[in-house]
Amino acid sequence: MVISGPSGVGKGTIVKMLLARRPQASLSISCTTRPPREGEKDGESYFFVSEEKFKAMIADGGFLEYSQHFENFYGTPRQFVENRLNTGDVILEIEVDGALNVKKVMPQAVLVMIAPPDRQTLYARLKGRGTEDEDVISRRMDRMEYELGKSPLYDYVIINDDLETAVDKVESILEKEI
Repeated sequence: MVISGPSGVGKGTIVKMLLARRPQASLSISCTTRPPREGEKDGESYFFVSEEKFKAMIADGGFLEYSQHFENFYGTPRQFVENRLNTGDVILEIEVDGALNVKKVMPQAVLVMIAPPDRQTLYARLKGRGTEDEDVISRRMDRMEYELGKSPLYDYVIINDDLETAVDKVESILEKEI
């Protein structure tokens, strides 16, 4: 299952709650060149790597998908996902272009878009995180339009206007599809 949506929409929270309910599922850990945010740990939140190492992994075919997003690289390590698929369900939490690339490589992947109830709610969530300045928030809001425009290419779209309901819906999809 691949879960995507705009920054601040609650993807991470939904995934954490889903994994707590379904310990047999595992989360794919992406690689990134961005610095860790407060509380993030290497090998748990992301694999934090240098740009040089990331580019070497690209050259070696080490990603199912990768992209440059807001001046940083993000990618899904191929071997990590393939190893996890051998032992159970895998959830990828990645951006929309990457999700669509995964679907090309793995047609059995189920794509789920998490959408905000409205633009104002998303802005308030981004502002409330306190991790980005106003310029970055503005770019993330602009990106939201692009990302939500890709939702017709997804198998499911869930509006995160109530967290418990959103998690219930994602769990139902996981049970039905995976």
